[in-house]
Amino acid sequence: MKLKKGDTVEVITGKDKGKQGEIEYVFPKSNKLIVNGVNTASKHSKPSRANEQGGIIDKDMPIDASNVMLVHNGTTVRVGYKVNDDGTKVRIARPSGEEI
Repeated sequence: MKLKKGDTVEVITGKDKGKQGEIEYVFPKSNKLIVNGVNTASKHSKPSRANEQGGIIDKDMPIDASNVMLVHNGTTVRVGYKVNDDGTKVRIARPSGEEI
């Protein structure tokens, strides 16, 4: 998976198309991620010690990684890899080739 926690991404397809947010969790085995403020579902919860108020809570649900693109310098870019001379592998923004 080429995306990491903390990256800013934009949704390119689906009901939340055009929304931007920061990645909170990454699930590499299922190729999904949870983006802050994107793909929210309403969840009903009873009052408890953790949530004394109870009621309807909006919860961010996983979205497939193929439905988002990384935002770099204000534009959406594809992500590639490059191996430097010293042997370190770094992510690059395509097509410009800048390091992310």
